[in-house]
Amino acid sequence: MRIGIVGLGRMGANMAARLLDAGHEIVAWNRSPAPVEALAKQGAIGARTIEDLVAKLHPPRAIWLMLPAGVVDEMIATLRRLLARDDVIVDGGNSHYREDLRRASALAEDGIHFVDVGTSGGVWGRHRGYCQMIGGEREIVQRLDPIFAALAPPIDAAARTPGRAGTPSPAEHGYLHCGPHGAGHFVKMVHNGIEYGLMGAYAEGMNILRHANVGNAPRSVDAETTPLESPELYRYDFDLPAIAEVWRRGSVVASWLLDLVASALVRDPDLADFHGRVSDSGEGRWTLKAAIDESVPAPILSTALGERFASRGEAEFANRLLSAMRFEFGGHQEKQP
Repeated sequence: MRIGIVGLGRMGANMAARLLDAGHEIVAWNRSPAPVEALAKQGAIGARTIEDLVAKLHPPRAIWLMLPAGVVDEMIATLRRLLARDDVIVDGGNSHYREDLRRASALAEDGIHFVDVGTSGGVWGRHRGYCQMIGGEREIVQRLDPIFAALAPPIDAAARTPGRAGTPSPAEHGYLHCGPHGAGHFVKMVHNGIEYGLMGAYAEGMNILRHANVGNAPRSVDAETTPLESPELYRYDFDLPAIAEVWRRGSVVASWLLDLVASALVRDPDLADFHGRVSDSGEGRWTLKAAIDESVPAPILSTALGERFASRGEAEFANRLLSAMRFEFGGHQEKQP
């Protein structure tokens, strides 16, 4: 099958390469030409412009966008002028599902189909495969099934769930038509919200282990320092890379995310190359907004998102005000680091 790929960043280029490996024809375009040239050496058909990309596709055309959410509308507006009835635009990035509903409705006026695909797999996806959560018209999703199947992980990527029988479903193959327009990105939105919570839990747990030798450290003795009640209970110097390694084997908390934790810690147990400024790209916020609209409690995901804000210094003024209030009511002097 021939498909256009627009956006050859960390995921887009690897997805295109995986499709090439599976025998599909890729027409590729990127704002900067270097990634197009690199992919052309692997067998892709390079496009100089968006117009060139559309011209090199066969009707009914399919174009997969792997772009930041903020530029998707601009690209869709460009494509809308070039595409014809029954062509398909796929948004595989992390767009808000509400935008999918608006975009699908607008494109339908011209008979152009829209499919939203929440895509998970990161930089490892070329070799491991990509989990895909898909929203759109069933017949159009079925038309693109060869693409989804090629991008997906192999069925043996996970042991079969007890109780399942017969021919493995697409979900067991790593991709799922979740429902109508927006459904794919809604499921991916919640997926990423859960990811925030999982990452936060691993990070907090490892931090407790890292500080379990606090009983051996000198502590200030003054009115502004809470005394450590039983120093003898906190005299452990834990090997964090080894703990991550042992948890990977037979533990309830084992996961691919823990595999990545172990990989990072074995390279540098102190993580000296990182400053701890953790970004968020929107999905955690959108997940919490959905939880509020649904009146569903999500305290873990809310805390995880708040910690990301704090890591970027967004809590600095609040912390200053806390110190100011302690000084105002009790004359407490702020301790210097």
